[in-house]
Amino acid sequence: MRITIFGTGYVGLVTGTCLADVGHEVLCMDVDAEKIARLEAGEIPIFEPGLEEMVKANVGEGRLRFTTDAATAVAFGTLQFIAVGTPPDEDGSADLQYVLAVAETIGRHMTDAKVVVDKSTVPVGTADRVRETIAGVLAERGERLAFEVCSNPEFLKEGAAIEDFTHGARIIVGTDSDRVKALMRECYAPYIRLQEKLMFMEVRAAELTKYAANAMLATKISFMNEIANLAERLGADIEQVRRGIGSDPRIGYQFIYPGCGYGGSCFPKDVQALARTAGDVGYEAELLGAVEAVNRRQKGSLFSKLARAFDGDLEGRTIALWGLAFKPNTDDMRDAPSRTLMEALWTAGARVKAYDPEAMGECRRLYGDRQDLELVEDRAEAVQGADALVICTEWKAFRSVDFAWLKAQLAMPVIVDGRNLFEPEAVKAHGLMYYAVGRGDSLN
Repeated sequence: MRITIFGTGYVGLVTGTCLADVGHEVLCMDVDAEKIARLEAGEIPIFEPGLEEMVKANVGEGRLRFTTDAATAVAFGTLQFIAVGTPPDEDGSADLQYVLAVAETIGRHMTDAKVVVDKSTVPVGTADRVRETIAGVLAERGERLAFEVCSNPEFLKEGAAIEDFTHGARIIVGTDSDRVKALMRECYAPYIRLQEKLMFMEVRAAELTKYAANAMLATKISFMNEIANLAERLGADIEQVRRGIGSDPRIGYQFIYPGCGYGGSCFPKDVQALARTAGDVGYEAELLGAVEAVNRRQKGSLFSKLARAFDGDLEGRTIALWGLAFKPNTDDMRDAPSRTLMEALWTAGARVKAYDPEAMGECRRLYGDRQDLELVEDRAEAVQGADALVICTEWKAFRSVDFAWLKAQLAMPVIVDGRNLFEPEAVKAHGLMYYAVGRGDSLN
């Protein structure tokens, strides 16, 4: 098939590359000329394991191409995927300006029948707005061309996006059109040969499914953080509690690891957007508000633990951070707990020495050159002479540590583990003060 992808961000680039990898001809369009030039030169603007190699291979085979020319992009594919950003507006709702701009572009340049695929995460009713936008532009042109709009939400985890696309549990398409169903089945046929996982449903149900899925996962995280905070105050070990409830198949082990809060490009904005959607139809989604409130509080728990450990006096202290990205295997720092911590430390007069295997460049982009921020080359340099170590991201490189060595590096033997990487007794046996999440030593 010939497929056009509007947007070369996380979703668009992964989608386009994976579809090209199974033999489709894919043209990715973006208005950012610099990004397109980098992609054509083989440079990947995001870090995602395996993506760079896959992009280069498919570009080399001629199945994956890039352009900044909208007319060329619209003319290319029968399927027109919209995979642009929907950042949160000031009121928490999803900003659809980029989605609707693409719809307008398609309406302006199309000369034959098209199927427009909403891949971006969008509120319920967006397909109707995309349809109205295209129809309006066609009417202005005096054209009567056939087109259809369907919803095909993405379910990609950063750090495992290629695996999720190629071996995901389900592919959801919202449409009531037999023609669209046939075309989308052809599009995804290489990925459903071994298992029928293509699910067709109404458009609005598909749009809501994406938000509901992310809100459910965010709810599990906030619930476990709430229980972890309670465990600290009750003297219970949340790790034992986690194993106990996770063994129940109705609950399971996924997304019940307590920590310092969720971040990234999806959960924060999608929970807020779903709550806003509920408000727009006169429904108060109290649970969604609580999920977000618990997460905001949890992000502040790292600073609270440090402040209590140093009797509220952090001025002039140097704090080492292991991990800056919101999760491993990505360089994404959007809404990352590390940002909440660093900004609180700077306000308190402390200095930060930080290391992350992938997010150093993103940190420089966000914060620039600061006297109170030092980005170092490895985890060892980060802790040398620091007054405390805080673990913000559970990279594998941080999981195995010689605690005797670590104590010798730190000026003060204080560890705040926001990801519960270590066993408390093993750490304390080496004379270190260890403050984790829900594992005793309450410092909230």
